[in-house]
Amino acid sequence: MSYRRNLFAVTAASFIGFMGFTLVMPFLPLYFTQLGLTDVGRVAMWSGLSLGVTPALTALLSPLWGRLADRFGRKIMVERSLVSFVVIMAAMAFVTRPWHVFALRVVQGLFAGYGALSLTMAADSAPQGRMAQAIGTVQTAQRLGPALGPVVGGTVAAIVGLRRAFFVTAAFYFVALVLVFFAYDERLAQTRGTAATDKRSAVTFRNVLAFENFLLMATVIFGFQFVDRSFGPILPLYVAELGMAPGNIPLASGILFSIAAGAGAIGHHFCAAMLKRRTAAQIIALFSAAAAVATLVYAVAPASWWLFVATPLFGFSIGIGTTAAYTAAAGVIPANVRGAGFGLLTTASLVGLAVSPVVSGFLGASSIRAVWALDVVFLVGLAIAVHRLSGDGERTTKPPVEEPVPESP
Repeated sequence: MSYRRNLFAVTAASFIGFMGFTLVMPFLPLYFTQLGLTDVGRVAMWSGLSLGVTPALTALLSPLWGRLADRFGRKIMVERSLVSFVVIMAAMAFVTRPWHVFALRVVQGLFAGYGALSLTMAADSAPQGRMAQAIGTVQTAQRLGPALGPVVGGTVAAIVGLRRAFFVTAAFYFVALVLVFFAYDERLAQTRGTAATDKRSAVTFRNVLAFENFLLMATVIFGFQFVDRSFGPILPLYVAELGMAPGNIPLASGILFSIAAGAGAIGHHFCAAMLKRRTAAQIIALFSAAAAVATLVYAVAPASWWLFVATPLFGFSIGIGTTAAYTAAAGVIPANVRGAGFGLLTTASLVGLAVSPVVSGFLGASSIRAVWALDVVFLVGLAIAVHRLSGDGERTTKPPVEEPVPESP
């Protein structure tokens, strides 16, 4: 079945690509020390700049790449991105100066963005009633890949060395490229009317933003990402604050992060089944509130074991709510501008990813519990906003609009 083949190709490529990225990036500070940096401050500076510049540029350019995908096809844009990743990751193995790494990461940011286009391709190929399942499946792969990547990467680096590990990463991206090139059939999307129906339509981003509830769903995606990423800078510190023995803190923190990622993947997977019984707006409001409850447990926890109780609920709620938001947004975006729409949603997600660690880091410097309190307020606000602003939510779950956007005057 072509739909299943397309979904397999996009899901496998997403999993391999996202895992490949995290094979080496968590160990970038160690790589800088191999390049001759000895001062901890300079290592931290170059690591922060190199890790931050790619998502920043991706956030800026995702809507542009999405719009080009609407005009020229999604598949060719994903292939373009994967080819650039193969070349750049291989080039990383030959760098000799810290600024070389930074420069390559800049180039990577200019050509990235296949994550959003992968979701678009899955939505394009899905028959009516299966869009949520397709989006959830790809998002599950995109979450599980980074969860496994550091473990695989650490093993690879131990066997072949950190520098040669970049070649392994390039090979991962090459496999993803081959999968998309040979297994994904873009003609299926065209027969469903989800390829660019009129590639000459003059569509502005204002057209996309004007679709009913699109801005609300973009805000929801930003909010979920903001809350989810707030854990990174402070969770190990909070585990220590709750009295855990210093030697057990890294293991306990790693387990908590893994539980959150695994529960999130389960949430992505089960969202489609829930959308058959409830509207997307109802699901988002319900699980925003559920995530707020889990985060409140974090805020009042007297001991670290409370975190192990709350984390599965938190991860599952964020996962299911995020998939529901993407599905609701896809349901109101006409097929011929879906690439631009998903690009804008990715920008919202990446902005949340970039802003959250900064806010939580500064706020956590005075009180870690204040970060959890802010997250609770944020999640409750999202639940109330979606409940009030989306109306009855029925339109967020109907099949995607198939008519092209009319030309702008």
